[in-house]
Amino acid sequence: MHKLKLTQIGNSVGLILPKEVLAKLHLEKGDLVYLTDSAGTLTITPNDPTFEEQLDIGREFMREYRDTFNALAK
Repeated sequence: MHKLKLTQIGNSVGLILPKEVLAKLHLEKGDLVYLTDSAGTLTITPNDPTFEEQLDIGREFMREYRDTFNALAK
């Protein structure tokens, strides 16, 4: 667990992430992170939480039209 202090950044308030946390999440200056709220718990992640859902939809679409894709690939 890391204890973080809110700090003034221009007209905003932000958190400074320790370099150990940045390294663990493979983040660098300018990268995007996603903050999600689930059952009262906030989670910061470098991964888009909707991406997995979109990927599953794409996989289902490809399974459904597998024969068509095979025919087009010939």
